[in-house]
Amino acid sequence: MKIIIPMAGKGSRLFPHTLNTPKPLIYIAGKTVLRRLLESLCNLIHIFSIQEIVFIIGNFGKKVEKQLIKLSHDMNINPVIYYQVDPLGTADALLKAKKSLTGEPILIAFSDSLFYHNFFEKEINNNNQVNNIIWTKKVKNPHLFGVVQCDSSEQITRFIEKPSNYISNLAIVGLYYFKNSLLLKKELESLLDHNNNEQEYQLTSVLENMRKKGEKFISKQIKKWMDFGNKKRTISSNSRILSIESNDSKLIHKKVIIKNSLIIKPCSIEENTNIEDSIIGPYVSIGKHTNIKNCTIKKSIIQNYTIIQYANLNYSIIGNHSVYVGGKEEKINLSDYSVIK
Repeated sequence: MKIIIPMAGKGSRLFPHTLNTPKPLIYIAGKTVLRRLLESLCNLIHIFSIQEIVFIIGNFGKKVEKQLIKLSHDMNINPVIYYQVDPLGTADALLKAKKSLTGEPILIAFSDSLFYHNFFEKEINNNNQVNNIIWTKKVKNPHLFGVVQCDSSEQITRFIEKPSNYISNLAIVGLYYFKNSLLLKKELESLLDHNNNEQEYQLTSVLENMRKKGEKFISKQIKKWMDFGNKKRTISSNSRILSIESNDSKLIHKKVIIKNSLIIKPCSIEENTNIEDSIIGPYVSIGKHTNIKNCTIKKSIIQNYTIIQYANLNYSIIGNHSVYVGGKEEKINLSDYSVIK
């Protein structure tokens, strides 16, 4: 089995935070989203002896590629990198990796989602009657997602991309298992060959075409799903992760200096960070080598190497190597290498 991670998107819904840093490499509670994703699949990687991980990226530069290679080696997996230069949709991205779609089972995991789920291995091993699994979750706003309709046996009867009218509340969470990747490759090629006027090619359309041709898919509902599609969801997911990991003593690094300050848990504070005369929390993630003074910060994400003074922040994201000196309570979106005084 191989793991394929499409991550070529520009992350425009999370601008300005993705102008310099790809969305999967944003830090949440001390770890990048991508590392957290792979750790959530760690048991599956071990049980199925997965040896190869495929990344599909945009023009992110050599620094990002080195990060991906190092992360793969940390997980004892061999990395393969393909490129999607033009953002033409998820189906087009996957077809860039067609050399890796050679017939073996694959797991596709989109990099802006995280999963807390204990049954991946069992669900795949028990999948005798159907070759493909789509993991889903009930949502309140299905028009924002690709969704599925199912019969009483969990078999999918229809795939719909962002329906304008209510059809189903079972959203596709961005995790897919295919027993035969060659069938997926053929349908990806067919879609692109016969839809030359389309601006984007979505995986949902590929799945619906495969279903109509006789391929069977089942839906398995995920236990916990966190989405990082935009700022609101990213901050909400940060809070959920901190709640789940609130009993972890390592959330606040031992090399943190806290002077005359109150930390309201759960919070994550990384190494070599100095906090003085401040109230931090709840639900705040602070990166390494950061200096905070005379601040009140709650429900926010602070990246690495930042300086924040005299700020009253809520629902904010401050990028790497940034400086912010504020005053009244504000919701701030500050990209990497920015200065506001």
